[in-house]
Amino acid sequence: QVQLVESGGGSVQTGGSLRLSCAVSKSAYRWYTLGWFRQALGKEREWVACIYTDSMTSVQDSVKGRFTISQDNAKNTLHLQMNSLQPEDTAMYYCAAAAPVWPCQRGIYNYWGQGTQVTVSS
Repeated sequence: QVQLVESGGGSVQTGGSLRLSCAVSKSAYRWYTLGWFRQALGKEREWVACIYTDSMTSVQDSVKGRFTISQDNAKNTLHLQMNSLQPEDTAMYYCAAAAPVWPCQRGIYNYWGQGTQVTVSS
């Protein structure tokens, strides 16, 4: 069973930074494509970024240049570094796992964490 636990959310002002983390169960870490999604209040969930192997990543155009997805293999942890945050980035952020696939945004993400809230105030 794949377990995903997010952390690192919080409240920041416009232009601030946050680093989200997702602890992934060891048995799943090397075998799944991992991604970040977000859902703002009243909106549909949207894909943000994903990673397939250590070097193949994909990031949504609206956050490209501001958000970076990465892995810490020693700690079985997925990260999302978010810089220059804007009020429109306010959402619940989820990490998720899918069977290995590229492009990773096309994966069928069957496993989800509980989410971590990010709030950006102007």
